[in-house]
Amino acid sequence: MSHAWLSSPILAQLNSGVIVVDDEYQIHYLNAFVERHASLQLSEVQGKSLFTVFADLPEAWLKRKLMSVLDLNTPAFSSWEQRQYIFKLPHLRPITSSSQYMAQNCSMLPLNSEQSEQPLICILIEDATDAFVYQQHLSKTLIELEKANRQDGLTKVLNRRYWEEQLKQEIHRAQRYHHPLSLILFDLDKFKDLNDKYGHLGGDFVLIQLASFISSLLRDSDLFGRYGGEEFGIILPDTGLDGAVEVAERICQAVAEYPMLFNQQTIRASISMGVAELLPKQHLLHDDVIRCADMALYNAKRAGRNRVCSYLAGETEYQKKVN
Repeated sequence: MSHAWLSSPILAQLNSGVIVVDDEYQIHYLNAFVERHASLQLSEVQGKSLFTVFADLPEAWLKRKLMSVLDLNTPAFSSWEQRQYIFKLPHLRPITSSSQYMAQNCSMLPLNSEQSEQPLICILIEDATDAFVYQQHLSKTLIELEKANRQDGLTKVLNRRYWEEQLKQEIHRAQRYHHPLSLILFDLDKFKDLNDKYGHLGGDFVLIQLASFISSLLRDSDLFGRYGGEEFGIILPDTGLDGAVEVAERICQAVAEYPMLFNQQTIRASISMGVAELLPKQHLLHDDVIRCADMALYNAKRAGRNRVCSYLAGETEYQKKVN
């Protein structure tokens, strides 16, 4: 069959791919764009099956698409947002991308011509790699912004604003479903002395190291945040007072034994911890729970530091020094 009617200079010069197949998926035409990107020649593939020439096509899916075009005599479309690509064509762009293949918008059109005895389908392939890469960069930027919006810049744990929002949510959940909830507040003992001895860089180093170390001791469900300066908070969902005290003791002991090397000097630090529990029948605001834990922390400081104190029913009920 002659295909002179397909050999239009316009089709040859299009900066989009054009492939024409019949109802048996045999290739009748492909333009210079497809030849160039797929390293093919029309003379070599004409009359061959589309699925033989392009072996990596999603065959079952594409056949359903092409048959719907013929049966309904209406176009079909696939965007790069639905499928990044249909044809594995290199994008040939010197840009950073997670894929070596061209992102594509593909249109499938019924092609009616008196010069062809068989129904034909024209597949148009638009290079959408620029939009794909832009969307990748935008998504990455949004993720980084979201992370920055909830992360403390120095220690990389939750910042105070986001941490308090999480505490409010956890209190609401605990009160609604009658689940236990505990809160730990702690700060570094004699942090001013550390800053005076090692400088503010040394003080920041200790905060960073301890935040990372303590994070490794917590569950994925625990919410660890920087409350301010050298003070931190840990929200323990589904954890009663006894469990929270056990966690605090373990952290307090581990920190006291944890050496940190800064400028060839070993720094050791200790922390004081206050623990408070939200009782199932209590209807407290997050400020109330923080105040209880803060009172227990104050008592830990007053009792000599490097220890855990808990708060319950308005008084310090428990304290333990960590040796």
